[in-house]
Amino acid sequence: MLDNLADDPLLLLKALIFLAAATLVFAVMIAVRAREAVRRRAARINGEEPAQTTGLQQTGLRAAQRVLDYANKHYASLGTDDMRILRKRLLNAGIYNPQAVAYFFLARAACALGLGAAAFVVAPLIGISAGMNFWLSLIFGGMVGYLAPGFYLDKRTKALRTEYRLGFPDFMDLLVVSSDAGLSIEAALDRVRGELSDAYPALAMNIHMTNLEIRAGRGLTEALEHFGDRLGLDEARSFATLIKQSDELGSSIGDTLRVYSDDMRHKRLSRAEEKAHSLPAKLTIPMMVCVFPVLFVVILCPVIVRLVTNNW
Repeated sequence: MLDNLADDPLLLLKALIFLAAATLVFAVMIAVRAREAVRRRAARINGEEPAQTTGLQQTGLRAAQRVLDYANKHYASLGTDDMRILRKRLLNAGIYNPQAVAYFFLARAACALGLGAAAFVVAPLIGISAGMNFWLSLIFGGMVGYLAPGFYLDKRTKALRTEYRLGFPDFMDLLVVSSDAGLSIEAALDRVRGELSDAYPALAMNIHMTNLEIRAGRGLTEALEHFGDRLGLDEARSFATLIKQSDELGSSIGDTLRVYSDDMRHKRLSRAEEKAHSLPAKLTIPMMVCVFPVLFVVILCPVIVRLVTNNW
């Protein structure tokens, strides 16, 4: 091992950098621990109750809170178009924390640095220790880490949108039944939320948030518009527009919901038929790759054997 270090100056330099960084970290840890111990002893001498701290853990929590406050101040409070788009993406992904934008940027920076450091460590192990390939691997690792939170948001949004699309027709059917039973639209929403909580928990949570907005004094139309924005479905936005128009024109909400519920059922049936009709086209490539070569071998193998052996 020592011979390898002596022969490879770059590897020796990396080892020295690692030792220096580790020594600095341990020195900081020892200094912080000694400072906390002195503070606790001084508190006991003065007759005061020492603060309930856990040394490095408490210091780390305070440092993390400072970093979060800084990120929240410089990113989450911005009113640019990019920030509004990012907030909408977070809402569609089911993340409703007011500091979610700050968490997103911190996660992006942490993933970029973490994967870049992982590439710095792993690249020499697989034979990439210097040159342009080494730096390209570092850049690639940092780019993957930078883009990973966005990919996670897209994946989570897609999964939630599938759940919303599957549960929305059932939501409309239950809303029609509740309306026919004499419940108001607010009471019907609360009733439907309880019925859908087991099958579609994310949809039920959004319905509950809509109920809370209505109870807080927000208008029904505005609350339903926010409901459609959180779901990100055209069906939900059309539902909010339908309720708004029904309220403005004074028509029966029950009849409006019944017509729209029938339309939702027809759309769900149309999507199922579309998937069924597209199945033969999707099976073409697997059949060409997996089935047809086997058939060709089975059919042509006797002919090839007879050609080779001249046995006709």
